[in-house]
Amino acid sequence: MLKKFFSPHSVAVVGASREQGKLGSQILRSILEGKYSGKVYPVNPKATEISGLKCYPDILSIPDIPDLAVVVVPARFVISVIEECGKKGTKAAVVISAGFKESGSEGKQREQELVRISKRYGCRIIGPNCLGIIDTYSNLNVSFAPVMPEKGNIAFISQSGALISAVLDWSRKQKIGFSRVISMGNMADVSESELIEACAVDDRTDVILFYVEGVKDGREFINRVSKITRRKPVIAIKAGLTGSGSRAASSHTGSLAGMAEAYSAAFEKTGVLQVSSMEELFDLSLVFAYQPVMKGDRVAIITNAGGPAVVATDAVEKQSLRVAPLSEETMSVLKNNLPPAANIHNPVDVLGDATEESYKIALENVMKEESVDGALVIVTPQTITRPLETAKAVIENANRYKKTIVTSFMGGAAVETAIDLLRQSRIPNYEFPERAVRSLRGMVDYSGVLERQENPVKKFSADRQKVAEILDSVKKEGIRNLTDFQARKVFELYGIKGPERFLAKDVESAIIAAEKIGYPVVAKIVSPDILHKTEAGGVKINITNPGEMEKSFDEITGSVKAYSKTARIEGIEVQEMVKGVQELIIGVKKDLQFGHLIMFGLGGIFVEVLKDITFGIVPVGYDEALSMIKRIKSYKLLTGFRKLPEADIPAIVDTILKVSALCEDFLEISQLDINPLVVKSKGNGIVMVDARIILDYQEMIR
Repeated sequence: MLKKFFSPHSVAVVGASREQGKLGSQILRSILEGKYSGKVYPVNPKATEISGLKCYPDILSIPDIPDLAVVVVPARFVISVIEECGKKGTKAAVVISAGFKESGSEGKQREQELVRISKRYGCRIIGPNCLGIIDTYSNLNVSFAPVMPEKGNIAFISQSGALISAVLDWSRKQKIGFSRVISMGNMADVSESELIEACAVDDRTDVILFYVEGVKDGREFINRVSKITRRKPVIAIKAGLTGSGSRAASSHTGSLAGMAEAYSAAFEKTGVLQVSSMEELFDLSLVFAYQPVMKGDRVAIITNAGGPAVVATDAVEKQSLRVAPLSEETMSVLKNNLPPAANIHNPVDVLGDATEESYKIALENVMKEESVDGALVIVTPQTITRPLETAKAVIENANRYKKTIVTSFMGGAAVETAIDLLRQSRIPNYEFPERAVRSLRGMVDYSGVLERQENPVKKFSADRQKVAEILDSVKKEGIRNLTDFQARKVFELYGIKGPERFLAKDVESAIIAAEKIGYPVVAKIVSPDILHKTEAGGVKINITNPGEMEKSFDEITGSVKAYSKTARIEGIEVQEMVKGVQELIIGVKKDLQFGHLIMFGLGGIFVEVLKDITFGIVPVGYDEALSMIKRIKSYKLLTGFRKLPEADIPAIVDTILKVSALCEDFLEISQLDINPLVVKSKGNGIVMVDARIILDYQEMIR
């Protein structure tokens, strides 16, 4: 899989140069200085020899078929070079050259032609407009990065070449090694998903870091990467989340679901660990590169200073981890072997005058506890502290118990030698305890990914033919918005229960409908042109008698006509008043990259005030739906918190799954809301009160 990019037997550098400062010169020097053992063929029609190597006028003149071509020529010549690669039989090319879609419409056309030619000959391309690639175990550096990194087990894939340069320079100082470093560039051909997959099958790579500005194909990303994360951790930082972009705001979901929510939902679905900073990206990379995956969320803290221990304990709670309880037996041993003033509970404080012996006693007894899943060892340099010897005690116990262990040897020169030893022994050290705890949180999150079961999508019996007829009738009218009456009919055909209701064309039929239902009732405007009924004065609740019904009918029609003189009024809907435990919302917005994005949260007016919502990507399975519900901050309100009735959680899950199925079946749905969705007490189901469906014109005309 893309093997010729990372372990080629021969490399041609098209655009190699003698002239210092040119990229062709830099890349050739990178290859030679990296001690690549394969054949290297410089290609330049104006030279016969470069850096002691015979130079060829074009790739067709090379006596054998290069496995990999590195292209560093002006953009206008790149297409002809790739065509020569194709004719020669070279199947892999890294195009460093810029001047493609990033440079405007002419460059975009050039890139399209580049892809067409590469596909014709079956020559795969990384780039264009990229820094290049590095495989440390092949001693291959076909990039203009400033340094060749040390060998390690971290792969770094980035859409930013400049970021790679900075990271590699930083990594030398931090003594962090990489297996592969890949600049994706424009991803004209080879996608980020393929590169992640190529790193996942590499035996020398244990963790994959991913800096992304945008994925090439959202569905491909989900399908490929979901399988990868079950084998190796993928940690991603998504840049460009704060840009407003182009957001449709026709529905609540449309206004609340943006690029950030779509990517977060995609990462959640695939098992990718998302971080918010470069610091966190590399903090997590170290713990995954060096340590076994933490099995649970119980953390032991061993320290020689109370202040940092308090900070660490607070961090454990903030990260929703647990301070591991210690057994009476362990605390008894600690009490008998540590100084009298030492704290024998977790966090274990061996005191400021502790030597490595006290740490050794604490570590040996705490690490063997079944209740401890991982440990944080904090060392502050004090008068008697011997950091190097303490580091050796940590290493000894890490090797013995095979549990996750991280350290925070705090300070500068006094702990520098100890930190170097820890790194050499694959123990990650963090400057401050909070960063160490945050890394443990990442470990626990990934443990959850590994424990995920197959999550098949549930199939529902639904009258799809009748739904298609409703949508077709809307299409024929040339409108995008279903009326509330039509929308709820669609949902009901998928088994989502609505209140008893009738459509009334006049006051007399409205009164008859109310009497059939039984007071109190609700009255709502029915119009394809009124999306937000409350804003238009199109809703009246708690109508208790015929007189109030007549007054409400007149007030609704009057208010709506004043709100929009052109609004088509199809009547007034009279429906039963619905009461339950909580008002919820389920919504969908169609994302250009990942498809239908489904939202869940508190409903009614609170969805816009509190914005306590979660997202998933269709199709949604049972476990995903349950996770969406549990991830809202107000989840406790649904569980019988403080004597509130316990909500019917299975009914909520079922409704999310039915909405997911609807969107799978009808791609023309652009946005939808069920808001409010009233959930009743456990075992009593759920009722859709108000609904909205908006169609995608592009899908409608296909």
